[in-house]
Amino acid sequence: MTASWRFSTLADRHRALGSKLEDWSGMGTAWTYDKDADEEYVAIRTKAGLMDVSGLKKVHITGPHASHLIDLATTRDVEKIYPGKSAYACMLNEAGKFIDDCILYRTGPNAWMVVHGSGTGHEELQRAAMGRDVSLRFDDNLHDLSLQGPTSVDYLAKHVPGIRDLNYFHHMQTRLFGFPVMISRTGYTGERGYEIFCRGQDAGTIWDTILDEGKSAGIIPCRFTTLDMLRVESYLLFYPYDNSQKYPFENEGPGDTLWELGLDFTVSPGKTGFRGAEEHYRLKGKERFKIFGVLLEGKEPADEGAPVYRDGKKVGVVTCAMYSPLVKKSMGIARLDVDCAVQGTRLEIRNKSGAISATAEPLPFDDPKKTKRTAKG
Repeated sequence: MTASWRFSTLADRHRALGSKLEDWSGMGTAWTYDKDADEEYVAIRTKAGLMDVSGLKKVHITGPHASHLIDLATTRDVEKIYPGKSAYACMLNEAGKFIDDCILYRTGPNAWMVVHGSGTGHEELQRAAMGRDVSLRFDDNLHDLSLQGPTSVDYLAKHVPGIRDLNYFHHMQTRLFGFPVMISRTGYTGERGYEIFCRGQDAGTIWDTILDEGKSAGIIPCRFTTLDMLRVESYLLFYPYDNSQKYPFENEGPGDTLWELGLDFTVSPGKTGFRGAEEHYRLKGKERFKIFGVLLEGKEPADEGAPVYRDGKKVGVVTCAMYSPLVKKSMGIARLDVDCAVQGTRLEIRNKSGAISATAEPLPFDDPKKTKRTAKG
């Protein structure tokens, strides 16, 4: 059986741009194009870029017990999410450890769509659905085109009435170029942006039209892995690349707490009863590490997985890194010992090419108040 069992209808377009369609989450995904990724990073930070993120898994949940299922499986208070609103949430195992994150879209009183990545989110939803009056349906025809960047709203406003009034983490059912779509004010870049959920048979025309019409405004196609540059600056974690599934603890199985990952904000205040809740609360203050930023001297980025040292002792590992051609800084996301996750702590990143001096810095590096992604009008 081949690794890729899911297929984007945009595959040939990615191949034409130079992609070999590397596998991610069972789908051939554009990890590479025949051009410099810096160009795509700059486009999204200054204008806009279009990405195919259809490898994200979409699960429709409907029925009288749909909200109850979401309540059991995720960390959010579902009663605060009304139709047209969405929320970022996490899923835990019985040990209170992170196993997936997702966005919850409420599409009706008894209807939801859960979008998650390569973790076990679908399995967790199925577990919570056992014995309940609810239907789960995996939807691989639904494609997800992500138009991200400060001018994305200017382009969409020409075609979608009311798009300027769509608030962050809200979505609307509408039409684009005559096709039925759901447009969500979400993304994975730290910029103002939109995800366009469309049918597979419409994705090609939507992709082509946006790139053709938007070319004069600087909108360009972007590979999936350009997100790595953007997420480092914006403190957006990517399972399992920032997790102990990839960087295991000695003599321990994989699994990180939300306190360690800095994702405890995804637990609605006072919420109990979700899977792993008791252990989650019990583990507060027992962090073994902290996700934190590292700012490197010079232009060389840290190697993925580069060990971090302080005073000759290993104190962490860099999980993702980049050099920004815009701010002229080299930075990364790291898993650091708790006592090192303090602003200004002097560190040493040991790349294969040699050691680089660095300091610990809080995340996010870019737009810490989230003013860009939440902008009005």
